[in-house]
Formats: sequence, C-alpha cells, structure tokens
Amino acid sequence: MRHLLAASFLWAFSFGLIKDNLTAADPVAVACARLVLAAAAFAPLLARRRLRNPHRIAALGLGALQFGAMYVLYIAAFASLPAWLVAVFTIFTPLYVTLASDLLARRLRVRHLAAAVLAVAGAALIVQLAMPQDADWRGILLLQGANLCFAAGQVLFPRLRTRAGGHEAVLVAWMYQGAALVTLLALVLRGADPRAGWDGPALLTVLYLGLVPTAVGFYLWNKGATLTTTGVLAGANNLKVPLAVLVSWAVFGEQADYLRAGLGLLVIVAALFLAGRGTADSTGESAG
Repeated sequence: MRHLLAASFLWAFSFGLIKDNLTAADPVAVACARLVLAAAAFAPLLARRRLRNPHRIAALGLGALQFGAMYVLYIAAFASLPAWLVAVFTIFTPLYVTLASDLLARRLRVRHLAAAVLAVAGAALIVQLAMPQDADWRGILLLQGANLCFAAGQVLFPRLRTRAGGHEAVLVAWMYQGAALVTLLALVLRGADPRAGWDGPALLTVLYLGLVPTAVGFYLWNKGATLTTTGVLAGANNLKVPLAVLVSWAVFGEQADYLRAGLGLLVIVAALFLAGRGTADSTGESAG
C-alpha cells in the first residue's frame, strides 16, 4: 500500500502543473517528452537482466497502451477541462479495473454493473451542477479513453510479472521504451510543429513530470499493483483524486461550485464503495 500512497502523492500536483504550464504545447509532444525522459531514466536497467523475447515484446506493447496511449489522451483533455475536473473524471478508473478483472475471469458481477451506473449518475450530477461553462464533454470522453488504457495496464501487469518471474523494474523499463516509441511515432504522424507552445516554465515542468511523477510514480504504482488485492487496488486509484482536487483549488487557485461538485463526488464515491465490496479477498495476482 505504501507504494500506491507514494505514487498518489507524486501525481496530485501534476494536474495543476499541466494546466498552468503545458496546455499551449501539443499534447502528443508533451506525452512524448515525459515518456522519453522516463525511458532514458530506466534505460540502464535494460541490460541488468535479460528477459525472454515474448516477455520483452509484451512489456513494450503494454507500455504503449498503459503509458503511451493513456498520456496522449489524458494531456489532450486539459484543453477542455480545468485541472480539478480532470482529476475528478479519472475517478472512473477503479470501475474499469474491477470490470476488466471480471472480464478476464469470465464473470460479470451485478454489483459492478450497478456501481458503474451509479458512478455515471454522479458524473452527470457534476456536469449538470458544477461544470464550468468553458468545459465540455470532449475532455470527459478523452479521459475515459485514458482511464481505460491505464486500467487495462494495471490488470495485465501482474499477469505479465508472474509469467516473467518477477523483475518489476526491468519490465517497467521495457514498458517505458514501448510508451516512448508509440508517442514518437504519433508525433511524427501528427505532422504538427512539436516546438510550438514551449517556454522556460513548460520545459522545467515537463522535466519534472517526466523524471518524477512519470518515471518514479508509475514504477511505484505498478509494483504496488502486484502486492495488493483487487479491491484495494481499485480503491487506491482514487487516492490522488481528493489530493489533486484540493491542490488545484488551494495551490493553483482554480474556482468551482464546491458544494455541488462535492455532492456529485459523494455519489461517485458511493459507487466505488459498492464496487469494492466483495473484491477484498482477490489478490492482485489473481485479478491481473
């Protein structure tokens, strides 16, 4: 659990930093820069222990999905939403974790379907009562794509770790290489000028984000995912949400209808509690 707590604390400040300093830059370029830095930081581990080719290829693909595709979608959402709402709408990830775990186990629990409906109701409440006028649904949809990518990675990584015989750090190192490659490819295919929107604060921000919340944060999170239960992992996904919302309001000065936003958030938290019941005795290994 301490790995998940540490990662959540690192991520809490990322939302406001991205909104303040990186929304003028191309989201694919930002994602690429973060992941290239993370890949470089973990590159020395690639030679420390050789993995079998199937495990290496699986790690590259999983990194492209969990980190690469997720980051592109996630950073693009900031153009449509304030940082605190980006944090709020990452709250669906635990539901995706439990539903993906059910899918891999070839079962579907009614409790999880009911929790998904309740969570959607809570999100709709926030949209109707507390969503700023300059925000729109495009950001929410982009975030759900990012949440699905991140949830799939969390469920699949423990399985890959088991097949590879452990070696979390080496697997994550290969995952960062896959994530960096897919974002580099997306940047080339996009054809936009990757230099647009960059200034001194943006460069310093992406340097910090790439080396700390990305490189260190995701390693801590994926290691924590192998050491806990499905229910705890699903709930831990939202440790960063109240932290990030409070940081966005208190540190970065974003404004919101706090009472109405809190009401919708309570409904979603109730959905997460419903989803988490009955999964506490499933291990991360069996979930993934």
